Parts: sequence; C-alpha cells; structure tokens
Amino acid sequence: MKHRSIGSEFDKAGAGTKTVWGGEQVNHPYNATQVPIVASAAHSYDDVDHWYNVALGDASGFIYSRMGNPTVEALEAKLCALEDAQSAVAFSSGMAAISSVLYTFLSNGKRVVSTKDSYGGTNKIFEEFLPRMGVSVYLCETADHEAIEREIVRGCDVLYLETPTNPTLKIIDIKRLVKAAQSVGALVIADNTFATPLNQQPLSLGVDLVVHSATKFLSGHGDVLGGLVCGREALISQVRHYREINGATLDPFAAYMIIRGIKTLALRIRQQQASAQMIAEFLLTEPLVASVNYPGLPEHPNHPIACEQMTGFGAIVSFVVHGGMDTVKVLLPQLQYAHCAGNLGAVETIYGPARTTSHVENTLEERLALGISEGLVRISVGIEETDDLLNDLKQAFAAVRRQQQG
Repeated sequence: MKHRSIGSEFDKAGAGTKTVWGGEQVNHPYNATQVPIVASAAHSYDDVDHWYNVALGDASGFIYSRMGNPTVEALEAKLCALEDAQSAVAFSSGMAAISSVLYTFLSNGKRVVSTKDSYGGTNKIFEEFLPRMGVSVYLCETADHEAIEREIVRGCDVLYLETPTNPTLKIIDIKRLVKAAQSVGALVIADNTFATPLNQQPLSLGVDLVVHSATKFLSGHGDVLGGLVCGREALISQVRHYREINGATLDPFAAYMIIRGIKTLALRIRQQQASAQMIAEFLLTEPLVASVNYPGLPEHPNHPIACEQMTGFGAIVSFVVHGGMDTVKVLLPQLQYAHCAGNLGAVETIYGPARTTSHVENTLEERLALGISEGLVRISVGIEETDDLLNDLKQAFAAVRRQQQG
C-alpha cells in the first residue's frame, strides 16, 4: 500500500480526526476507501532472495499472518496515531495482550509491583500464574501511593498500573509512580482501557507500554474480541516476538471490525461520558445507594489527580447499594435500556455486579479482600439519550422500594 500525501500537519490533528485517518494515510488496493480485509494466511514471493529479506525483517512485506497481516497492521498503526506511540502489536483478546506483555518481561527471579484494584483476570495472573514462574508479586493498596513507592524501592522490574481501575474507578497518579519506577530502572506498563486514548495519554506521562482491551471502547459495539499493546519499537519488538511464537494473533476480520469501531470513538465517548457524569450525580442523591465511584465527581477522593492527567472522566460508573446482592437482584431486572452482561464499552448501556463481570474469576473471599462489595454494580454507559437512561434508573430504584415496602 502506497502512502498518501497527508503531511506532518496530521500530527497536530484533533483526536476525532485521528480516529478516522490514523493508520490510513495510504492508498489501499483497488483505490478502496476502507482498509481491506486480507484473509490470506500466507503471502507468496517469486524472488527467493526478496522473500528471505522480508522474513529477516530487512525488507517490508508479509510472510505469514501469525507474524503480521496488512489489516492487523493498519489497526496497529491507528492505535499508534491515537496514543502517539512508535509501534503497536495486536492480540486476539485483551487478556492475551495483558498476559503476553507480562510474560515477555517477567521471568524467574524478577519482581512485579502492582495494585489490588486490577481487573479480575489480571489479578489472577498476579496471584496464580506469575508465582508459578518464580516471579515475585507484590500487590499494594491502590490508593496508598507511599506504599507503592516503598515496594518499588525494595525491588521492582515491572510496575503494572491500571487507571481508572475496574470496577472501583480509583485513579493512580501515573507521573508520581513513573518517577519512582524510573529511579530503580523498572519498566512501567499501564492499562488504558477505561480511559481510552482520548481521555488519557500514559506514554506522555512516562509510561513505557500501554495496554488496551480493544473489545471494549475501541471497537465499541460488543461484537469482537481484541487487544493491543503500544510503546517504543525496542520494547514492542520483544512483545511481537512473543506473540509470533505463542500465537495469540488477531484475526484480520476482527482487526477490520475494531478499525471500523475506532472511527466513531470520539463521538461515542463524548455522549457516553456526558451521560455518565449525570448518572453519577443522580446516584449521589439516591437513598438506596451507599456510595458512588466516578472520577468526574468532586467527591471522588482521586478527583484532583484525574483532573491533572485526564481530559475526560470516561463512561464507567460504579455504585454500591444498601442491601447488597439482595438489592442488586431486584434492581437489575427492572432496567429497560440496559443489558445485564459481562462486557463494557459498547453503544448499549450495560449493567453488572462484579461477581459476574470484572471479578467472576475470583471467589467471594477474594473479592471482599480486594475491597469489592457484593452490592457493587458497574455501569458501562451507552450512547442512548441521557434522560432516557436517568429515567430508566429512577424507575428501577422505585421498583426496588415498592418491593421492599411489600
């Protein structure tokens, strides 16, 4: 594919423009206006020497789709444009991206520092799989930056951050912890799934590698799995090699679906987080709600940090209801404009308790130890009209009250 004549001014383009044109400053085959889906598993060469040079990486081209694919490469280039990264590598799921980047840089005798408030699947890697490899894992209280810094100084090869956290929406001071990690030469990895590149740019804050579950907001339609890692080429080349050998490659059709989804990311996020703010503010007034987690609320303990490192507060809200799971079981079935499902980031609003969504892999005891109440509900706010979502939530709470009053 030949590059189009879009000049360096593209670097100054707005985020909405980059979601559309990022990675697509090329003339596609047959003058197609959209990225073609290249479904071929292998690519043929008449010149054996050229084939060999491509295989060695000394010439551009494709050999086998486990190693690289034109459609997948277009997606990787689009993420680079959004995250201002040198390079990116795509995976078959978000967990494939997270696990692969950790397994690339951690091995027997190394030490990783992270926080307790990570996604349940990530937490399982820390608690179950990495210790089997002889990796020392230390998980700190998420809000205790001093404790995290102390553990970094004690010894740290990789610092893994997730901010905002899933599902408690805690905010980690990226710059502060990057500084501590750099003082001991640790690699810093950040999961930017909840914030998206539109609201947070971890690489600009000193992070080395950024991870996304592309299944979520990037694709935005709940119909495809994918994961991405981006950062400096020197690091990404190592992650790409791990993917090539271990095989968690993204399918070209899935890559195309994510590319198509990203093109409306700015429009979706604009509506979703505007509604999320209104929903969070309403939840503060609801007597059945014990607490609300949303970084856009001034009442949020990490609101000042969020204002410092984020340009928007995202589309995820979580809250804890009085009465725990008994209340949750009554509340959720009353909702009309929502799926009760284990996903997030889609155009439709999605509700779910942690025990069946973010931390389904964890036992009740493990969830409680992580500070995740059985009464916690996560909302992934969709693109529906804000008033419709608010009225739906209000009538659901009214139904709970009617049942409780008998």
